[in-house]
Amino acid sequence: MSPDRAAIFAYLTILSGSAGRLVISLVYFLIVANTLTLGEFGIFATASATGLILSRLLAFGFVSPLYRVATVKPRLLGAYLAGFSALALLSLPLIALAAGLAYQMLFSGRLALLSFALIMLAEIVGWRLVEVVAIVNNGLRRFRQAALLVIIGSSLRTVAAIGFYLSGQASLGLWAWSYLGATLVTAALALAAFLPRARWRLRVRLYRRRMADAVFAAGADIVFYTQAELDKLLVLALAGERVAGLYAIAMRVIDLTAMPVRSFNQMLVQKIMQQRGLAGGLRRRILIEALIAAVSVGGLLGVIALLTPFPGALGRNVSEAAHLFLPLLLVPAFRNLVEYHAELLYARERTGSRIVLLGAIAMLKAALIVWAMTQAGGNWPLAMNAVFGTVYLLSAAVTYRLLGRAG
Repeated sequence: MSPDRAAIFAYLTILSGSAGRLVISLVYFLIVANTLTLGEFGIFATASATGLILSRLLAFGFVSPLYRVATVKPRLLGAYLAGFSALALLSLPLIALAAGLAYQMLFSGRLALLSFALIMLAEIVGWRLVEVVAIVNNGLRRFRQAALLVIIGSSLRTVAAIGFYLSGQASLGLWAWSYLGATLVTAALALAAFLPRARWRLRVRLYRRRMADAVFAAGADIVFYTQAELDKLLVLALAGERVAGLYAIAMRVIDLTAMPVRSFNQMLVQKIMQQRGLAGGLRRRILIEALIAAVSVGGLLGVIALLTPFPGALGRNVSEAAHLFLPLLLVPAFRNLVEYHAELLYARERTGSRIVLLGAIAMLKAALIVWAMTQAGGNWPLAMNAVFGTVYLLSAAVTYRLLGRAG
């Protein structure tokens, strides 16, 4: 990306939203992680991850054509918003069926069905709609509005967490209601105040041409988030709620440190989509990957540096999980680089290849995590570096080979 003033300003605008969200989300995370028991937080984090995966089925992936239109042909935005809304309603029965299967496989006997349903509604209907509005604004280069929406959403979720803490009833069932309430208020605000004005008209012939792209994009997103969240699901299944809670806390800290990288990825994707490619040879690719790795590891090192002299600074449950941070030190770099590779393939419209690669990554990661959890004993956190490092090598080799062919 050329360092012109407009690009720098746009990145800083997106980054300001991420920075604001980082601070607010940290407060939210600390309250929830330290108010629920470790077992309850592990179950909540895993259920939330499941909802995140299933939310990619909403509108059968029509978010991808919607974003492309907002970026390249904004005059068609109203027609595509109408199409997204109709397809979202049609997709709900499929999502409900998938959620029911997920509950029976992972959560039956661990989490009340009502609480699970509330968390699914929050992720699939609430937060996904907020994401869609933010995505549309980013596509239109309305970065300030998208950043403000993100900050407001995180703030409302934090207010809900504070109310939950002050209630004195630290149950997962009550938190599920609070979580849903915050997400629905945010979604209503997003639709009422942040959705760009456009004349909505159903134009079915437009959608037919884009449905293959939408379905492939949905498949790629589902596979991507499945491989991204697979570790949480497997740790819950193999090690139980308490270890899943400790691991979920560690991975949430890693997620929070990844926000600057995701802001960069977002700008890069737009640049590639608008210019139909991105100049730069091997040296530039190595430099970008090195910077992503440095930022990723540096964020986790900052948390470790804080907790070393002040082990209780982030709360009781986080302090119990802190022993995982140093063994997992390289995981943020490998994890964020795999996400970066997926964004590169999405921007170059290599959707089919992206699905195949992410599917291979998911299978490889599953096999390696089972090995780490069952064979590495107490060293399983350290073994996770080898798991994510191996996954990264596969991702890098295939991604750059595909991009090299694309030219």
